[in-house]
Amino acid sequence: MKIHKLAGIDIGSNSVRLLVSNIIEHSGQVTFKKSSLTRLPIRLGTDAFGQGEISPETQKRLVQGMKAYHHIMQVHGVQRYRACATSALREAQNGLHVVEAIDKATGINIELISGKEEARMIFNTGFLENIKDQAETFLYIDVGGGSTELTLFHKNQIAASHSFKIGTIRLLADKVKSKHWQEMEDWVKKKTLGMSDILMVGSGGNINRTFKLAQKRKGESMKYGALKTIYTDLKKLEYQDRMINYDLNPDRADVITHALKIYTRVMKWSAAPKMIVPKKGLADGIVRFLYREHFA
Repeated sequence: MKIHKLAGIDIGSNSVRLLVSNIIEHSGQVTFKKSSLTRLPIRLGTDAFGQGEISPETQKRLVQGMKAYHHIMQVHGVQRYRACATSALREAQNGLHVVEAIDKATGINIELISGKEEARMIFNTGFLENIKDQAETFLYIDVGGGSTELTLFHKNQIAASHSFKIGTIRLLADKVKSKHWQEMEDWVKKKTLGMSDILMVGSGGNINRTFKLAQKRKGESMKYGALKTIYTDLKKLEYQDRMINYDLNPDRADVITHALKIYTRVMKWSAAPKMIVPKKGLADGIVRFLYREHFA
């Protein structure tokens, strides 16, 4: 038996996650088992999409967070890690400066990746292998703070893929225009034209939390109507009431309705009757990428 300790750092527009995983090789089988998951609600997107750059205060918080992650990885004995940043740092005018400052302060090297690279990493989690027998056509949707990634799979092949600048933090900051919504709607309707029985596959912290609210178990699906009902019920409540009534953290309560707005619209445009949530994200994809690159 061999055990590898790998880590993936996902520096998103809303939060920064560190996943430490044990990869166990035994009798010809490989098992990926989560050892630790840490999440920090730093919200880089508030600065990046609001004022165009990361403020000194936010940069300081990010540096402190990455120092903490550096120590956590040392304690776990992580052999290899990879840190990837998405739209907020990628679009911030001083994004490269922030990356250099973190490298100097912590020794952690951060890569600025594109939306397509982000989607490719998530596909590395192997979630399709577990669901490919459920439908011929899947529409994968990952909603983040800065962008939404859509990928259409048909007969186990990628038929189309696109990254849209529509995300929860952008919506919170009122940075999404009607033309952006129209662009997404046109793309979804065009790419799914003539396709039926589309299965939606959802990714992102907000949809994970929504499935928990719906008391869904792993592998179960949620119908469009049920998702729409939760969205409507949450929208009726004030921010504070969402936290109390639905046991949501402050940094979840103010963005979850924006996320559900995206999910429900895409489901409606594609006529997808139900959604499943594998609960796999960028950090999971990073870990699997590291394993394939260095140990497989």
